[in-house]
Amino acid sequence: MVNNLLSYNNIINKRVLMFMSKLIRSMMSILLIAITAYSTDLPADNSAKISPENLPKWAYSQVSKKVSLRGTAIKSNSLWVSGSNNSVFVSQDAGATWQDKSVPAKLERDFRDIELFDNKAAIVMGAGSGELSTLYKTTDGGNNWKVLYQNTDKLGFFNSIAFWNEQQGLLMGDPVDGYYVIKKTIDGGKTWRRITINNLPIILSKESAFAASGNSIIVGSNGKAWIATGGFSASVYTSKDYGETWQRNSVPLYKSTQTSGCYSVALNHLEQPFVVGGDYLKRKMKYPNIAKQTNNQWELVNSSGVGLRTAMSCQSSTCIATGKTATDISFDAGNTWQQFVNLQAKSSVETVPGFYSLASDNKMFLAAGANGKVGVLSLKELGSYRAAY
Repeated sequence: MVNNLLSYNNIINKRVLMFMSKLIRSMMSILLIAITAYSTDLPADNSAKISPENLPKWAYSQVSKKVSLRGTAIKSNSLWVSGSNNSVFVSQDAGATWQDKSVPAKLERDFRDIELFDNKAAIVMGAGSGELSTLYKTTDGGNNWKVLYQNTDKLGFFNSIAFWNEQQGLLMGDPVDGYYVIKKTIDGGKTWRRITINNLPIILSKESAFAASGNSIIVGSNGKAWIATGGFSASVYTSKDYGETWQRNSVPLYKSTQTSGCYSVALNHLEQPFVVGGDYLKRKMKYPNIAKQTNNQWELVNSSGVGLRTAMSCQSSTCIATGKTATDISFDAGNTWQQFVNLQAKSSVETVPGFYSLASDNKMFLAAGANGKVGVLSLKELGSYRAAY
């Protein structure tokens, strides 16, 4: 009898301990989620989708020229966009007003990328064959520009630039001899040295690169850099030594045409690489358009999967991916996504939901697109998100 009672008590005690253990684990999980939500200004359930009326709102504007804007850059409240017809527009008040700071060059260039060092110093990159590919620099907020670097190869075509700091950066261009042209500067762009082709993978059959948004090359901490390529061989090139050597990995994005594949690279706040893409001739088709790298392997993420995405950027756990026909937002560092739906469009500039280019800083996103369209989205006031949940 005593032994039976002891055995029964032991069973009860084990069950109580198991219940308490599960209860503590559950409480710790809830606490962790709450702490994460508080620290990143997000809903407690980061994977939950937010209803369209509670999504953060874009502040739309249109610069004074109806040009195609492909370059974006932001430092604190200094916002810059660039594009066709030598266009550069600058806002020093977080997008409230814009000034025309276009480059007064005789040859008409398409400025597809901007590198911004502070509110006065910037480099814009012209894309195109031969002398159309040019770098200009300003140190006075765009009032004056000077030629910094001129492409001299008739087959050369600049795609994107990226800098670790004001002196050290990379330039990526189309292949001219079976290898992508990757050049490096250590003097702020005054001189450039091409990375030896022995340190680059030879390009694959029907592989191509796109100057769609100024984000086909990006840099990260400790000398890391990434390049996105497309075509039938969608790939990401990676360097860990300030661009001196590169390795290529295949990416599972849509890559069934010469105009498909990877268009842009991005990093979340954990410096986890992402790549976005699709096909600019099939902008609204459903296909895999966002992938991330986890444990050195590229895998698709849970995105809407509808349409081309040409740019992505993150602030804390909030990420945005955009293309001409649509824009997506993620609240869990890029793992799951939902589309923006503008329920209160009041003007023609607001009815087109997407952009070409995207940049972010200081809890703010800057986007730019067709016909001089600009959008600014601020994450500085997120109290409505918590109230919605």
